[in-house]
Amino acid sequence: MPGNGNELSARAPDQVLEQGRSDDGLLAVRAGEGDEEAFETLVRRHSPVMLQLATRLLGSRTEAEDAVQDAFVSAWRKLPEFRGASAFRTWMYRIVTNRCLNQLRARRPATDLDSVPEPAAPEHRSSPARVAESHAATRALAVAMAGLSPEQRACWVLRELHGMSYEDIAETVGISLQAVRGRVFRARRYLTEAMSAWR
Repeated sequence: MPGNGNELSARAPDQVLEQGRSDDGLLAVRAGEGDEEAFETLVRRHSPVMLQLATRLLGSRTEAEDAVQDAFVSAWRKLPEFRGASAFRTWMYRIVTNRCLNQLRARRPATDLDSVPEPAAPEHRSSPARVAESHAATRALAVAMAGLSPEQRACWVLRELHGMSYEDIAETVGISLQAVRGRVFRARRYLTEAMSAWR
């Protein structure tokens, strides 16, 4: 049945594109050969978590969207060099993290932490008060995170909010395992002190 073979080969690219995350390597190879549909699948698959990462690192949805878009443009250009030594997702984590780190390093400190008033304890525990307290705590955490160095912030976000192992963080950020542990430790200590009013 030669006709069936042709139909199968015609459907194969679509089937490959719809498979689970395990085929990222194949999609990356195809994208590196110029297959735009394969790259679009990778973008759709990985952009939500990359946007979440960039938003947490930069503290701005607009800046995060720009950073992720730039990261995927950069990935498209570099795909012919992608050898699959690490997973495509890990590779994208590295590109997005580095782009965000560069943006953070270029910033001037936005807020002097000494100028931020200490939050008042809520007087009662009604539901609206708890909601307001939660929003205030979130804002306080954002201010506290601005006090971290870009590298500490990246390591802390990747560890605490994205659940990455120290080894994966070291690969993503391009530093030693010991440096990752030190930065996560210092970030935790700093944030614990900065958020002490909220305990």
